[in-house]
Amino acid sequence: MQAATTANPEPRKATRPRADALRNRERIVTAAREMFVEHGPDVPLDEIARRAGVGNATLYRNFPDRDALVREVVCSVMDRTALAAERALTETGDAFEALSTFVHTAADERIGALCPMVSSTFDRNHPDLEASRERVEHLVQEVMDRAAEAGRLRPDVGVGDLMVAVAQLSRPPAGTGCPSHDRYVHRHLQLFLDGLRAPARSVLPGAAITMEDLRGECQAPHDRTPGHGRP
Repeated sequence: MQAATTANPEPRKATRPRADALRNRERIVTAAREMFVEHGPDVPLDEIARRAGVGNATLYRNFPDRDALVREVVCSVMDRTALAAERALTETGDAFEALSTFVHTAADERIGALCPMVSSTFDRNHPDLEASRERVEHLVQEVMDRAAEAGRLRPDVGVGDLMVAVAQLSRPPAGTGCPSHDRYVHRHLQLFLDGLRAPARSVLPGAAITMEDLRGECQAPHDRTPGHGRP
């Protein structure tokens, strides 16, 4: 009697997240970004889940702690601003137009309100955050270099100058919801962008600010002690 043979089972394919699971994650990140801007990084996670229209279990299944959610929000904002600039550069071939798109998109994403959340309690050296930050910095540096080579950007500014101005001009006044903020932020950013155009109308004091300058000067006090921060 011939023994029955058992067919080898097919290897199990890696499961992909379901569409509804991806939508839930996106809703959580969107709600968190809105509430972090409105109320700061300490807003209760239960309130974020309620605004996103999901249960607490769904939020914690995607983001086990507050740091994970903050990191995802900050990374998603940086990735979207970088993507907007890349698309503008591809579509127009105009580096200054790409720079302008980056600045206005960063304001729409509320980057000025979110940047302060990268605080002493946050893992600023997490690989995901480092990757998003490096992507943005390299892209902005490339766009600024190309705009300067084309004679469109004044030569005495650096990436640090741009990032400081965007963060400050797109940040709502402290302690206010400031519903009128959207009415004037893009106006002020456009005034700033016009000031970046070549030829320069004035001489800037000091040297162009780099991102390395910012990281060295804006470290939290505990990062300046031996064994902390960048070398």
